Amino acid sequence: MYSDTHAQRVLDLVSQKGLLRASDLDAIGAPRVVLTRLIAVGLLEKVERGLYRLPDAQGSEFDSLATVATKVPQAVFCLLTALQFHGLTTQLPRQIWIAMPRGSHVPRIDYPPVKMIQMTGDVYTAGVEEHLRDSVKLRVYGVAKTVVDCFKHRNKIGLDVALEALKDARRSTKASADDLWRYAKICRVANVMRPYLEAVE
Repeated sequence: MYSDTHAQRVLDLVSQKGLLRASDLDAIGAPRVVLTRLIAVGLLEKVERGLYRLPDAQGSEFDSLATVATKVPQAVFCLLTALQFHGLTTQLPRQIWIAMPRGSHVPRIDYPPVKMIQMTGDVYTAGVEEHLRDSVKLRVYGVAKTVVDCFKHRNKIGLDVALEALKDARRSTKASADDLWRYAKICRVANVMRPYLEAVE
């Protein structure tokens, strides 16, 4: 049974979370029809399939990341997207780069376009930071892990991008040589990175 109480609960939840998934309604015992009715009266806006927000929600540069993080909570932003997040690249990636555990399916998201990398064990779990943006928790690899990932996936993004990231991370002291070395060992690219690390020290 649909009621005003349900509508209010949904609106409270979306204002608290920033972005709301249809499945979030289960936790507050509200039927999905509430979403349709709130959209019809202009109190809720559909961002894309299964994702909603308040109509007056101010869009920010983190909108795309928030959309992906809400729909795919286990995703970790990596490579070009993480570089951009940490202010280490001048490039604007055309896709949102995410890391997922090996065996994961590419998430079905209409927008933004997503590029998925599969990682296993420590390579996936090491170096994950959580940042709150627009009330949404974003999981992003830290600077040192991101730089190392760029070397590991240099065939996908280009060695020049990895080298630029390494130089910027050291120059801005956002990543210590020790941290870079530690992640290089975890990701098994220590031999690849050694000459570059020595060159920037």
